[in-house]
Amino acid sequence: MTQAEFVQLIREHNGLIQKVCNLYAATLQDRQDLYQEIIIQLWRAVPKFRGDSKLTTWMYRVALNTAISDYRKQQRIVPMAEIDLINRELADHDKGGDEEEKLKLMYDAIRYLSEVEKALVMLYLDDKPYEEMEDILGINQNNLRVKMNRIREKLRQLTKAETYGT
Repeated sequence: MTQAEFVQLIREHNGLIQKVCNLYAATLQDRQDLYQEIIIQLWRAVPKFRGDSKLTTWMYRVALNTAISDYRKQQRIVPMAEIDLINRELADHDKGGDEEEKLKLMYDAIRYLSEVEKALVMLYLDDKPYEEMEDILGINQNNLRVKMNRIREKLRQLTKAETYGT
């Protein structure tokens, strides 16, 4: 693949990379750094792409592996015992209940998930079938479904607003 073809590939699938960066990096600087690292890793991995899977599946795999490695280096693990504190912080963000604010609240909650949980949510929100998720994450479909149910419950707990009494 030539450099020009690679640049075109990145332009066509920029949204995929941006989603990964937005989920795994909290600040603008961190997102920019992660974006650059993902681009570097994609460029290094291009010669190894055999075409056994879809191009987007391969790109997700490289991007997620890069993001997860970076995430682990920074050790941003939030213990489950802190959910009540997180819940209050997230509830403070919920001002009027408009759709944009609810979306921001959900993305804020997603930031508190583990690296694998974030990856699964992102793929789920992108309407990826469980077969493709299995290829990307290396987790069998039954386990993915169980994990997704647990993640839904965790997100419900994280976004539960005290003002709604739920």
